[in-house]
Amino acid sequence: MAGEAQRRSEWPLALSVIVAAAGLVILTFYDWRNGILLFAGGVLLAGLLRAALGDDAAGLLHVRSRMFDAALLLGVGATILLLGLIVPS
Repeated sequence: MAGEAQRRSEWPLALSVIVAAAGLVILTFYDWRNGILLFAGGVLLAGLLRAALGDDAAGLLHVRSRMFDAALLLGVGATILLLGLIVPS
C-alpha cells in the first residue's frame, strides 16, 4: 500500500520532467526558441504544482519549504522564459 501511495505522489515531477524533456528534444533537433519556451514551461509547471500541492502530494518536488521551492522554480522558469523571448534569432 505504501508503494502505491508513493508512486501516486510522483506524478507532479514526472509531468514536469516530460514537458521539459520534450522541450530539450525540440531544442536539439528542431527550433531552439520553441524548445527553450517549452523547457521553461516545464520548470514553471513544476513551480506551479509545488505551490498548489501539499508536501505529501508534491512528492520529489518537495525539497525545502513550499514557498522556497515554488519561488525558486518560478524564478528560474521565468528567467529562462524571458531569455528565450529576448535573445535575437
